[in-house]
Amino acid sequence: MKKVKVYTTPTCVYCVTLKKFLEEKEVEFEEVDVSQDKEAADYMVDKTGQMGVPVTEIDGEMIIGFDRDKISKLLNL
Repeated sequence: MKKVKVYTTPTCVYCVTLKKFLEEKEVEFEEVDVSQDKEAADYMVDKTGQMGVPVTEIDGEMIIGFDRDKISKLLNL
């Protein structure tokens, strides 16, 4: 099973869409609110160079934004 982590904020519309997509596909994921977790926010920015969300980490690979095709491919959906 692939490890999926979603970096989000409460006000991000694309984050909501991404989480709904993963739930519909029955993909288990860990949600990390980077507005409340500075260490996670720093990690995300360090890994991607981006401050925007959503960022999805699948087995260590970072996907910036809600890239449905790339996420589906990495999760074999």
